[in-house]
Amino acid sequence: MEAVLSRITTNPRQCGGRPCIRGMRIRVADVLQLFAAGLSAEQVLAEMPDLEAADLQAALQYAARQIDYPRLAA
Repeated sequence: MEAVLSRITTNPRQCGGRPCIRGMRIRVADVLQLFAAGLSAEQVLAEMPDLEAADLQAALQYAARQIDYPRLAA
């Protein structure tokens, strides 16, 4: 899984430091928004031909890790 997540990069000089795919100016959020809009993986790849299937997997895994944290009950 770490090899897949290594496809996610951050650079404070690129896209405002937001996580991107393999140093390109394609943000993880861009990929997630396409999935949320109902596109299939094949459609996302057609929309963004510089991406690879493993990039899509990495974006989803990254997002899952970002929201998986314990919350303290109030």
